[in-house]
Amino acid sequence: MNMQKKRIGLCMMLAALLIFVLPMTRNAGAQEGAAGTGKIHGTVTDPSGAPIPAGTISEYAGGMTSPSQDPTFTCNVDASGFKCDKVKAGSYSLIFRAPDTPKDKVVDQLDNVTVTSGQDTEANFDMSRPAYLAKLTPEQRKSIEEARAKNAQILKENATIKNLNADLGKARDFDKNKDYADAAALMQKDATIKPDAAVLWIELGLAQAGEAETDKANPAKADAAQQELTAAETSLQKGITMDQQQKKPDPQLEGAANDKLGEIYATDGKIPEALAAYDAAAKANPTQAGMYYANEAIMMDRIGNTIPAAGDQIVPAADKAIAANPNNPIPYFLKGRALIAKATPDAKGKIVAPEGCTDALNKYLQLAPTGPFSQDAKAMLQELGQTIQSSYKAGKH
Repeated sequence: MNMQKKRIGLCMMLAALLIFVLPMTRNAGAQEGAAGTGKIHGTVTDPSGAPIPAGTISEYAGGMTSPSQDPTFTCNVDASGFKCDKVKAGSYSLIFRAPDTPKDKVVDQLDNVTVTSGQDTEANFDMSRPAYLAKLTPEQRKSIEEARAKNAQILKENATIKNLNADLGKARDFDKNKDYADAAALMQKDATIKPDAAVLWIELGLAQAGEAETDKANPAKADAAQQELTAAETSLQKGITMDQQQKKPDPQLEGAANDKLGEIYATDGKIPEALAAYDAAAKANPTQAGMYYANEAIMMDRIGNTIPAAGDQIVPAADKAIAANPNNPIPYFLKGRALIAKATPDAKGKIVAPEGCTDALNKYLQLAPTGPFSQDAKAMLQELGQTIQSSYKAGKH
């Protein structure tokens, strides 16, 4: 049975950003440079310590003397800082401006920065330095302290998220190796740390469902398996509800969770709930509707012999799967096999299959002539006295 899992993690948050525009100061004491060129590089961080991701560095040879003075050189700032190449050797005032800073204002200013021919000079705009902070008003300094506290909390949160994402990767490796108990234990711990993360609850539910499936094979663990199924239902429902409340719900995450929920409900004999879960999966993630409805047909077929209500749903589920993806052969076979079970003899004793039965079996064979059920499909058609067709062409999906 197909089971799609979304390989996603938790989003990292951005740090705080503070920019205070200051009046420009003049510095006319620097000297013009000698021949040759060098480089200048550095970082730009705001008073809270966060990198500033955009702006310009303007260089004024011999110092900046007036707001109307044109810079000798200008280079751009990004989140990693700035790099200015082919700068004529000499002494400079460096001015940092944000994209919206007026020409006669500055965000920060470094004076007497010396560029030496053939060398790369480092000049960092660290706006947490005392000389910068001394220029600010008491209100601005108060804002900085508040931003630093908030930034510290954000960085702490980011560190937590980084660890949780690493645990998600470990849990998925556990699942792949069928170490469901280890995966469930890890996700239970993480869901306690960050209980508002939908992906953690859904991953926990998937692991708990895997545990239940494993324990079900052991009669001595039947009670444990049932408890794990119930726990998986709760975890998946919780994750789905959380994701639905997001500004941008994740369709693949909700689709995978509802798909697994449908399987759990079916296993537990809750047929109406299972059908609703598969419909919810298809609604949340329409691009995978064919897979979800095929899974529904598989589950109804699997339990149909013991739960008549499930057997009655095989053909409707297969029809939905075929409508969503006419290229998947499995729903055709399941539909044909379900219909042949309802075949009746005519007055002469010849077996007459319900309408659509032989078409479904032939279409399976035409899509998967050597598929796992090809011999069964051929035997059923021969039992019905039908000729195997070879002209069916699947539609595009």
